[in-house]
Amino acid sequence: MKNSKLNKNIKISLLAVIAFLLMFIEVAIPIFPEFLKIDISDLPALIGTFAFGPVAGIIIEFMKNLLHGLFAGKTAFIGELANFLVGAMLVITAGTIYNKKKDKTGAVIALLAGTVVMSLGAAIVNLFVLLPLYEKVLGFPISAVVGMSSKVNPKVVSLGTLIIWAIIPFNLIKGAVVCIMTRLVYKSVSPILHKEQMEIANEKLEKKYEQ
Repeated sequence: MKNSKLNKNIKISLLAVIAFLLMFIEVAIPIFPEFLKIDISDLPALIGTFAFGPVAGIIIEFMKNLLHGLFAGKTAFIGELANFLVGAMLVITAGTIYNKKKDKTGAVIALLAGTVVMSLGAAIVNLFVLLPLYEKVLGFPISAVVGMSSKVNPKVVSLGTLIIWAIIPFNLIKGAVVCIMTRLVYKSVSPILHKEQMEIANEKLEKKYEQ
């Protein structure tokens, strides 16, 4: 039992480290301002969530952002806080739904719901937490963020339009990319993550037949 728990914790830690490393691979999208870049660091968190439950996903999101804030952070943990909150919304939603319906349909519904909740959550986090903190703590005014965004998308003329035309669409696209990759990758890595559980189940079956 202890070995099983230890193996699970090791796998969660490895997924967190992989997620941390993936945070450094960012891709800019021309239709969005430069400060919005897609990374796939939520992929290991979703895999961990599907394999071990939402709590594992939250732990992975927390660990990756803690590591990033300590070793590469440039925003006084503000960016990491936002990334954690948004990522947690994704894994909690997807994990909760998938735990109730563990099949292909359940996985698709979980990922779609997670993407929507994450995108709406990102809007709220940016509106009430991230952008105000950037302005107060780092002295980066919201008007400057709006100005940068309006150069890419003329529809962005205020904080509200920034949320509608940049933050929400960006997170919908990011969520779609991460969720599609999760759907493609999870089937391959699931046997590895569940190896010990499968061995324990087989041992129990063997003992049952011996009796």
